[in-house]
Amino acid sequence: MGNATAIKFGTDGWRGIIADDFTFDNVRAAATAIGNYVLSKKDPGEGVCIGYDTRFGSHAFANAVAEVLAAAGIRVKIADRITPTPALSYGVRAHGAAGGVMITSSHNPYQWNGVKYKAYYGGSGKPSIITEIEGYLGKPLPEAATPAKIETVDFQTPYIEAISRFADLDLISKSGLKFGIDCMYGAGRGVLAGIFTKIGVDFVEIRANVDPLFPGINPEPIEPHIRAMQETVVAEKCQAGLVTDGDADRIGAVDEHGNFVDPHKIFAVLLQWLLERKKWPGDVTRAFNTTKMLDRICKRYGRKLYEHGIGFKYVCDLMLEKDILIGGEESGGIGIKRHLPERDGLLNALLIANVMAEEGKTLGQLVARLQEEYGEHQYGRIDLHINDDLKNATIAKARSGVKEFAGMPVDRVETLDGIKFFLNNPEAQTKPNAAETWLLLRASGTEPLLRIYSESCSKESVSKLLEAARQFAMNSLS
Repeated sequence: MGNATAIKFGTDGWRGIIADDFTFDNVRAAATAIGNYVLSKKDPGEGVCIGYDTRFGSHAFANAVAEVLAAAGIRVKIADRITPTPALSYGVRAHGAAGGVMITSSHNPYQWNGVKYKAYYGGSGKPSIITEIEGYLGKPLPEAATPAKIETVDFQTPYIEAISRFADLDLISKSGLKFGIDCMYGAGRGVLAGIFTKIGVDFVEIRANVDPLFPGINPEPIEPHIRAMQETVVAEKCQAGLVTDGDADRIGAVDEHGNFVDPHKIFAVLLQWLLERKKWPGDVTRAFNTTKMLDRICKRYGRKLYEHGIGFKYVCDLMLEKDILIGGEESGGIGIKRHLPERDGLLNALLIANVMAEEGKTLGQLVARLQEEYGEHQYGRIDLHINDDLKNATIAKARSGVKEFAGMPVDRVETLDGIKFFLNNPEAQTKPNAAETWLLLRASGTEPLLRIYSESCSKESVSKLLEAARQFAMNSLS
């Protein structure tokens, strides 16, 4: 059995570096814990669904998981091809499965791979489920007298049909819009292109080939990794560029001028459309590191907003407990409960096209309208890959009391998930309806990584705050 101490489930599963801690032994150890969890339930349903992405070894690792589960008598349905994570999640629910396992490391660099667990409802395992699975690490899995069947299944086609029904394809087809599509060498390859081809929408697709090295990028739909899409949109005269990450559950975008449209603006565009046009009921959730523009939209339309920790499992938890319309996180994971309690970059890309078609506006025009209505909100993030000593010293220093960043006095501090400083920004006094200025420091629980986030009323003040926080971190041991 693998080294169970090397396995730690984070916000959406376990990730590791291939051939270092992400080994076949450890993947089997994770599968053993998942198998024990599934067998502990009175009704394991129709077994477990398994999918895999374009990363090095993903198909082989998926087969290893399948063999462990089948040996314990758990029926397995394994994807017949590279499959987006939301398609696997949709398959879990459609097949009435006890759960799902997705072999992916999502947006991480090419050296990484991972195991995501999807619960029977077709979404991230709730925190309580993940805790239960972790509790089985290192415990043996009983073998069945006869191994269960391993069946190969097409999860992708029914999923594509579902998202095609959810969006108004007729409206998109008549819009005359042209789109760029960037698959980032990931599992979303061919999905949007196939839908647009079928309905006669003009598009240009890039990076749709399988390349486990993700040459020159991390498959994360943010700057600088979306540079190729920015250039393509301008060169090809597209009205928007739609970008999905390595396993296609996250979204990023580019406007017609080649400007990056961050996931916060995408979330805000979709929320405004759902409330104004669809008028669907339900409240809204957002992670602690997500734009507060959403708060202003919810206030205008009389919807309650739930703020929660970072990780889509918290969104999913609320969706299962309450009447939630839409929820999301900073990294481009946005879910609409009517579809699945799951983030879905491909569906959200289709819906962005839907909004543009219905409003008769380019993506840049939609974002500009939001900035005008709710005040200018600019956002930035930097990731510091630093050792644990420096990471922990930074957090300790931040907790000990900080008076100011970049010359802006600290007004208050919140600690829901990380340390968030709300700042008195003089620039905000000069702008109408200015965004609240804040800075968040958060240490990764699974990697030697410190993430720094900021939102303010201008790109300049965001840049100043991020640099001030970087200096703060790098000098924390001096």
